[in-house]
Amino acid sequence: MLEEVERWLANRSWSAADRPLDQLLDRKRAAGTTVSVVLPALDEEATVGAIVEVVRRELIEGLPVPLVDELVVVDSGSADRTAEVAAKAGARVVHRDEILPRLPALPGKGEVLWRSLLATHGDIVCFVDADLRDFSAAFVSGIVGPLLTDPDVHFVKAMYDRPLGDTPGQGGRVTELVARPLLNLHWPQLAGFVQPLGGEYAVRRSLLERLPFPVGYGVELGLLVDALHTVGLDALAQVDVGVRLHRHQDGKALGRMAAAIYRTAQVRLSRGHLVRPELTQFERGPEGFVPRTYPVDTEERPPMAGIEEYALRRVA
Repeated sequence: MLEEVERWLANRSWSAADRPLDQLLDRKRAAGTTVSVVLPALDEEATVGAIVEVVRRELIEGLPVPLVDELVVVDSGSADRTAEVAAKAGARVVHRDEILPRLPALPGKGEVLWRSLLATHGDIVCFVDADLRDFSAAFVSGIVGPLLTDPDVHFVKAMYDRPLGDTPGQGGRVTELVARPLLNLHWPQLAGFVQPLGGEYAVRRSLLERLPFPVGYGVELGLLVDALHTVGLDALAQVDVGVRLHRHQDGKALGRMAAAIYRTAQVRLSRGHLVRPELTQFERGPEGFVPRTYPVDTEERPPMAGIEEYALRRVA
């Protein structure tokens, strides 16, 4: 590991308990900083309501000054009751297609995160996946904390244990097989991140609006790499928030995720084009193995700062 990364681990890796909630509220009140929490959601009726309830109860309603000013669920076309459940629990629900309607929406998580910048106003934007179980408010307060207390920090990732079923530490298979090798080989300054692909991170809006967003699974790796090049390693940090329990993808879905992440890395290494942006997988049918070909995410959205509607909103 680079000496620079060893120093970073000592100086920019914390625990959620390092910053008590009353300290964060004092800093937030003094600075007048606003915080938006965004949950990108697709068919998450089983979990999204509980997450919203915890955030509202522990970080909005039960405090003398709310830590979270805005709680938004961006629904990307759920076929279940996600939107209804989230709204009943107290979130403001916005459909992906209602944001920036002049641009037809592309499928993918990154597309939702990018559009959420137009649907929120907070100085700090905190992203939280909507499929988490046994959710703790520390997932929000922990990663928002360094941004409220240290003006030199711009981007904070959550780190946590990821059990696979009853087996501890075996979650994050795409991280270990694809993302971590890519980062260690090509961006060794980022080798200290425990969960580089984790969906829980908080970022200053002033940075997010300057970054391109891969529209699909590559968004977490893309934002992390681009943030490194934009603000430098010392502006990045991570916070231990405990254990992350969520729904796990099957092997084929992980393969598609891995392909998108590799493609995101490849674009950042060469800014070139894939010869064949597709991934073929195999399923056994009645007469043998059948190939199934899927497109690999190849689209990216430009920095939000260059979008006319966003610029006009800021002027207004």
